[in-house]
Amino acid sequence: MKKILLIIYLATLNSLLFAGQVDTLTIHQNETRLLTHQYFLELEDPAGVYKINNVILNTGFHYINTSLPNLKYSKSATWLKFILKNKTGQFFVPIAIPASIIDNFDLCFVDPGSHRIISLSSNNPYSDTKLVKQNFTLINCGIEPDSSRTIYLRIKSKASTIIPIEINSADSFLKNVNFENIIMGGFIGIILIMALYNFMLFIIVTDKSYLYYVFYIVFFGLSQALLRGYGTNFFLNDKAALNNYYIPLCRILVGYSMILFTSEFLQLKENIKPYYRYYYLLYAFYTAALIAIITGNTIVAYNIITASVAVTSVALLAIGALLYFKGFKPAKYFMFGWGLFLVSILISVARNRGFIVYNAFTLNINIYSSALELILFSVALADKINFYRGQKNESQLLSLTIAKENERLITEQNILLESKVNSRTQELIQTNHSLSATIENLKSAQIKLIETEKMASLGQLTAGVAHEINNPINFVSSNVKPLRVDFLEIFSLLDKYKDAGDHPGKDELIAAAREYEQKIGLDFVKEEILSLLDGIEEGANRTTEIVQSLRSFSRTDELVLTPADINKAILNTLILLRSSIPYNIEIKPVLNKLQLINCYPGKINQVLVNLVNNSIQAIKAKDQQDKESILIVTTDHPENITIEITDTGVGMGKDVKQRIFEPFFTTKNVGEGTGLGLSIVFGIIEDHHGIIDVRSEPGKGTTFMITLPKNLE
Repeated sequence: MKKILLIIYLATLNSLLFAGQVDTLTIHQNETRLLTHQYFLELEDPAGVYKINNVILNTGFHYINTSLPNLKYSKSATWLKFILKNKTGQFFVPIAIPASIIDNFDLCFVDPGSHRIISLSSNNPYSDTKLVKQNFTLINCGIEPDSSRTIYLRIKSKASTIIPIEINSADSFLKNVNFENIIMGGFIGIILIMALYNFMLFIIVTDKSYLYYVFYIVFFGLSQALLRGYGTNFFLNDKAALNNYYIPLCRILVGYSMILFTSEFLQLKENIKPYYRYYYLLYAFYTAALIAIITGNTIVAYNIITASVAVTSVALLAIGALLYFKGFKPAKYFMFGWGLFLVSILISVARNRGFIVYNAFTLNINIYSSALELILFSVALADKINFYRGQKNESQLLSLTIAKENERLITEQNILLESKVNSRTQELIQTNHSLSATIENLKSAQIKLIETEKMASLGQLTAGVAHEINNPINFVSSNVKPLRVDFLEIFSLLDKYKDAGDHPGKDELIAAAREYEQKIGLDFVKEEILSLLDGIEEGANRTTEIVQSLRSFSRTDELVLTPADINKAILNTLILLRSSIPYNIEIKPVLNKLQLINCYPGKINQVLVNLVNNSIQAIKAKDQQDKESILIVTTDHPENITIEITDTGVGMGKDVKQRIFEPFFTTKNVGEGTGLGLSIVFGIIEDHHGIIDVRSEPGKGTTFMITLPKNLE
């Protein structure tokens, strides 16, 4: 009982104090009034944790300067206290918040009869009344006619905005609801008609700006419907999801579609090309808001969206005005249709911040201006079709004029050219005869040059070949003298046995013959003769081998494709070069089994000699030489064969590697090379429809890989 009396006492005391500071809000029949600062005191609840028992006893209620309650970034919830007097004939007074993003709207008062604290919420406002909630955040406050009551309102929202609270009589509230439904019905009808109309224009004209405009119409209409509570009536029952995700997401999509449409319609990439990169900042603002929504920072998202809307409106107005004064005709349509709408957006932002007075007109200014904008701009877009048609006609007329002028110029030029052609034809005929003779001379010179290079290569081999042939001949010559001595001894022995045969009775002759046989060692002589003959045969074979290799290198059947053994060609090359290979260079042939391929054998031999010779010279050019080698690997593949020649020479850099196949390019000293060797090698490989590849690094040696096709015909 003491607690009840204490509550009544404190409530009465607060009421008296409160009544002394602000006016009592009296509501009459057929009347709607806004709860302005002359009627209420405010208690800030930034954390949103105050309970009604603490609020009633709290002495922190204070007067505010702004006309309407205002939820700022720093406070997500606020308590309002005011005295309401009912002068209507109904036993309840509807208290509503129109077209605003409210998460929670709660009402509390002390019941004078039971002395209990009564709490009502907008989520369940119709407990004792027949009044149906429409598109408002609504609480029906039970209060008898001609009585007063101290009301405590708790408002919570993640959006930073003013809170327009309407105190209505029941009949006035129903009129407001009907008026709101008429406005929104007409607005939704305009949205649907204009969306379909512009979509048909997009299909006809295939201009992307019409499609972006359709997106803008749909998203803007949806955001206005959700903001005014139609979402909870038709398809969304979760108010938290509506306020935290769907409404801000729709507003972001409206921003994106506005930016895309303006960019396409005003052709900003061409018209403000030096500054277009700054236009992407508008996308960045809305993207930041989108990220804030995804990460659950709804309060931050709403503030970013508000700033983005203001910045976007100012930017689009400035861009449209700039292009309009430059004489760009679509900018005229843009300013005609969107100018008033963009200004209304700025007015709406200023109203939500408390800079412009709140009333029925400023509440619905976005709907009024957008409906007008949709009609005017759709007419402007339709007129743009005539603009396109005029451009097309002008373009066709210009093209026709240019075509006629071109035809005249071409006719004149043809006459002039025909006379010049006749005179030049005679000159060209004479020049052609001279050119043909020059080409023939060049071909002849080229053939001689190639043959000269080949003979030069052959000349380099001469000393080595002579040395190679001289060795087996010397070997044969050195075997002839002991062979003659052996034969003379055999002949003497035969003579002694012949004398013994001619004189059968003389045993001393037989004894002398046998004694001579033992003296010369007949068995030893026989073995020595066979050994000397083997040596002579080996020398002859080596000489034949060298001669055949040399003949293979110098053959002149280059114009005839002949089956050849590439491995044998490599071995012949090594035989010819054997005497010119220094003792410290090891030749490592790894010759896999290959089938015969069609080629020009003489030319292939020339390629091998040039490449192996280059490898030898590259190794000789090294400052320090140790165990050097030249690795020659042949490999059989399904469609081709490869010859890989790798040396441990000085290698070459990228600059040299790019030029090695150029005629007359050489890194050797003057007089040491013509620069034609690798150029001829490249030409020979091309004649075989093959590929030659080079891999080399300075100080790491060089690898030449030759690929030859098997099916050359």
